[in-house]
Amino acid sequence: MVWRKQIGQGLSGPVVAQGRVILFHRVSGREVVESFDARTGAAQWQYGYPTTYRDDFGFDEGPRAVPVVADGVVYTFGAEGQLHAVELATGTRLWSEDTMRRFNVPKGFFGAAGSPLVESGRVLANIGGPGAGIVAFDAKTGKVLWSTMGDGASYSSAIGATIAGRRSAIFLTRNRLIGLDPATGAVQFQRDWRARQAASVNVATPVVIGDLIFVSAEYGPGAAVLRVEGSKLTELWASDEVLSNHYATSVYHDGYLYGFHGRQEFGPSFRAVEFRTGKVRWSQDQFRAGSVTLAGDRLLILRETGELILAKASPDAFQPIARAQILPATVRAYPAIADGFLYVRNDNTLVCLDLRPPTQ
Repeated sequence: MVWRKQIGQGLSGPVVAQGRVILFHRVSGREVVESFDARTGAAQWQYGYPTTYRDDFGFDEGPRAVPVVADGVVYTFGAEGQLHAVELATGTRLWSEDTMRRFNVPKGFFGAAGSPLVESGRVLANIGGPGAGIVAFDAKTGKVLWSTMGDGASYSSAIGATIAGRRSAIFLTRNRLIGLDPATGAVQFQRDWRARQAASVNVATPVVIGDLIFVSAEYGPGAAVLRVEGSKLTELWASDEVLSNHYATSVYHDGYLYGFHGRQEFGPSFRAVEFRTGKVRWSQDQFRAGSVTLAGDRLLILRETGELILAKASPDAFQPIARAQILPATVRAYPAIADGFLYVRNDNTLVCLDLRPPTQ
């Protein structure tokens, strides 16, 4: 343990950039973005604004989406759809937009949660408004550049990828997997990906490897690996029995996926799956929910209970190397890892851990 500090509410994980830890949390009636020194935890600046968000299910009422740092700017997307841009160095506000009001967005089950994508001077976000399912803003000014689709907002974050020489902004919205031209919003490819029941969520971010996309969701759609062929998506495999991610995105290493299969409340398993075939190589059943981060050739698995597990990314067997109880439950926010240091938050505490091996 290097340092720890008490913090406000939120399911938004920390990010590290240029020696700073950026935290997005709720302190009383305000959503607050703060910068801390990554090595010491010393406060550097903070920026905040009022929020009245109330969770319909009695869960955490802080922000959900992880901040995005690009070109010296921090972009945050609050639980009520407040999109803000502030300078990384000073915390000075550059622009903001109340997307729920501007685009008439209905309140979702758990508020706005997907992090935006910054691509070539544009901020792309799954807003979820009528005729404005996905909206692009000028990264410097906040001016709306284009809007498209009428898809509701999911809780999945977008990803940018170059497939067959073409740049794509890939979203898993409330309704579908879709690839857009980030410059114009033109649809490149799409496929429906939603459960038939209303009480369902799309959360995990698609994983892109070459011209293949792994998409996964619970409540019925399941998982698939799809090949992008121009405007078509060709299925390599699809199943709801392989690696259906409830909320944690799976990771890829050397031909294999590692991640959680099953509903959070039912005790999901943790699995290794062959990427191109969907073959389950091993499964740790009733593993309990959490998140997984790839660090080199190792898996950093963080359970909701606050237990951290370091394991080899091996398709042969689950091979834990070390375990430690680092925080009390409940830990749902994604951690950040940078320069051998791990930054993790639970309901009210942010900690920095030194994971570097001891010097010889």
